[in-house]
Amino acid sequence: MRKEFLVYGSPAIENAEIEEVLSVMKSGWLGTGPKVARFERDFAQYKGIEHSIALNSCTAALHLSILAAGIGEGDEVITTPLTFCATINAIIHAGATPVLADIDPLTMNISPSEVEVKITPKTKAILPVHFSGRPCDMDALRRIADNHKLKMIEDCAHAIETEYKGRKAGTFGDFGCFSFYVTKNIVTGEGGMVITKSEEDAARIKMLGLHGMSKDAWKRFGDEGYKHYQVVECGYKYNMMDLQAAIGIHQMQRVETYWHRRQAIWQRYHEAFAGLPITLPAPVEQNTRHAYHLYTILIDEQRCGISRDRFLDAMTAQNIGIGVHYLSIPEHPYYQQTFGWQPEGYPHAMRIGRQTVSLPLSAKLSDEDVGDVIEAVRGILL
Repeated sequence: MRKEFLVYGSPAIENAEIEEVLSVMKSGWLGTGPKVARFERDFAQYKGIEHSIALNSCTAALHLSILAAGIGEGDEVITTPLTFCATINAIIHAGATPVLADIDPLTMNISPSEVEVKITPKTKAILPVHFSGRPCDMDALRRIADNHKLKMIEDCAHAIETEYKGRKAGTFGDFGCFSFYVTKNIVTGEGGMVITKSEEDAARIKMLGLHGMSKDAWKRFGDEGYKHYQVVECGYKYNMMDLQAAIGIHQMQRVETYWHRRQAIWQRYHEAFAGLPITLPAPVEQNTRHAYHLYTILIDEQRCGISRDRFLDAMTAQNIGIGVHYLSIPEHPYYQQTFGWQPEGYPHAMRIGRQTVSLPLSAKLSDEDVGDVIEAVRGILL
């Protein structure tokens, strides 16, 4: 057994980030400023798109994208039941109604055929989630959105590096929303980003993310002299700080290096677990790029001789931190009480949510760490 606990999702932080944060603190400009602007430019360049708006979370990114799409009370947004609650909550915060479409049991992404049957006259948008970094079937989803004149908002919290048929995740929809939370592939501690093709939508999201104040309100205390601002809409406090962006600009420089490291860990897991009585992640589809954000295995008690939750406890006892992504949304009391959802209504998401385990998968992991994870999993299951 390991002597020290292996923290799940612990990020790789290097000296460049630390020094950049120190320089920001010494500058006296800690809030939204030039570092945020640089991070936005760097991210937009990576995605090959013009408009990129940094915010304090992917939840904020989703919320403001829904609002910028003109979606509100009385409207419906179709999304997946296998996601973090933030996806659903953002729809609710915008005043709209979330509608769940079950997943494809192999890819664990939203099923286009299930989306099709959930469309009503109230449907205004599709909100696909690229689960674990695997791209959704964007040809089918884009076709549905176009046929029914629906907006598309991509939840790319797991999918910074993800590509589908040569196009980067987040560029298929009207909006792409990303997360830089501490467990993500690129981190700022807390943080999010919206990308969009529309200059008008980008300007509105930037304005809504800082109290509804007029353009470039963050410059009002700069060395060019005080700038008066106007509140043009009732907005939110969703802006990113320079302290966060100082980390992000250096993380972005290593985005490909970190991706290759996670790919190598993924492959090592795949080879080590090939003979175990568990379900491994599906192979990466041709002409796509997986972000390798999560490595999820399924623990079926009948096959494995141990329940998923007992397996979680056994891994923790071996000093290995693990995750669950996710209990399906209809398992949670709030959504049952509010929308009448029951897990049985979404059988694929229910089964996977009750069996899934996410193993450590971070660029920070050493070869020894990976070996400890493999030894623990095999020791429990064999």
